Amino acid sequence: MVFVARTAPHIHGELLKLGVVVSEATVSRAMPRRSTPPSQTWRTFLANHMPCAAAIDFFVVPTATFRLLYVVVVLAHERRRIVHFDVTDAPCARWTGQQVINAFPYEAAPRYLHRDRDAIYGSEFISRVRSMGIEQVVSAARSPWQNPYVERVIGSLRRECTDHLIVTGAAHLRRVLREYVAYYNADRTHVALDKDSPATRSVLPPGCGKVIALPRVGGLHHRYERRAA
Repeated sequence: MVFVARTAPHIHGELLKLGVVVSEATVSRAMPRRSTPPSQTWRTFLANHMPCAAAIDFFVVPTATFRLLYVVVVLAHERRRIVHFDVTDAPCARWTGQQVINAFPYEAAPRYLHRDRDAIYGSEFISRVRSMGIEQVVSAARSPWQNPYVERVIGSLRRECTDHLIVTGAAHLRRVLREYVAYYNADRTHVALDKDSPATRSVLPPGCGKVIALPRVGGLHHRYERRAA
């Protein structure tokens, strides 16, 4: 069974949710030393975080037959919550615009939508998003740091999910991503959210029982809780 390595802040977040109060420095000292230096941590954030903002971006996943599948991700900046994703092998402006409609039904659209200058966001996409009353914030060319939240999420999707799988097709990828997104929103602790999850997790003190592991994404990840015997 393969497990994804967790960083000290994430492990510290899990311990806090189990009512174990220790400092993050203590967790860091107990972590095994890496033979290679860790990847650089993303430290650039938007100058002003807006609860009424969202972001959209794509990433590519190859299949076992070397077919390329495109995944669109829509992220709400508030609570870093993934509100929608979908998979296709032939993205177009009309399809991408429909994904924004699917992500924000019933007049729940954000005021701002951050995106890059990819040609996929053509005239049909622009008109559909504009009809929803959304103002598009377009980043400068070759400047992913201007849309950091969704870029960070895509990095997590790759490192913690798709990099550990051999995808057989769109249906398989969609199913796996559905499981990971559920884990990401409800279980995974985030440093930017004070070690909480986007959906908010309650703290379980030691009196609630012993610690158990609940597998997520086929055992690739786990949620740790306390359950009475």
